[in-house]
Order: sequence, then C-alpha cells, then structure tokens
Amino acid sequence: MEGGSRVNRLTLLTTKDCHLCGRARADLDAVARETGERWTEVDVADDAELAREYGDRLPVVLLDGREHGYWDVDVERLKRDLAAGT
Repeated sequence: MEGGSRVNRLTLLTTKDCHLCGRARADLDAVARETGERWTEVDVADDAELAREYGDRLPVVLLDGREHGYWDVDVERLKRDLAAGT
C-alpha cells in the first residue's frame, strides 16, 4: 500500500516463494481497512542485512521498526498495539 509523505508504521518482511506471506498480506489488508493504517512490503532478498536477521522466520511484521511477530499476524494484538501507539 502507498501513501503521501506519511511514514507507514507497519512493514511486512517477505521473500519470493514464502508460503505464509499471502495470508499475512490478507491479514494486514484487513487491519488497514479497519484502522486506516497503511503498510509496506519489503522483500528481504533485496537487503542482505534484513535477510540475515529475519530470513529464517518470514513473514515478519514490524511495527514502528520493531519486530511485532512472525510466521502469522496476531490481528487482535496488532490492532491493540496500533491503538495504544506502541
């Protein structure tokens, strides 16, 4: 998803052939519809440091640049944390 100059609080780290990433995208789309928060997808294959850090547990959701969860999206926890500003 894209937006003006506002920085997205949510980032989904993925890579090619990630069998769990489709579900994570759908979950983040649902969260975005409900909360108005936008999200960005980053393929870790394009960044060696990200690939080293997160490559064995994709997809990974980052909230405000910090790891919020991996392999699946805890939608309810994510919505709570977005509302709380954390």
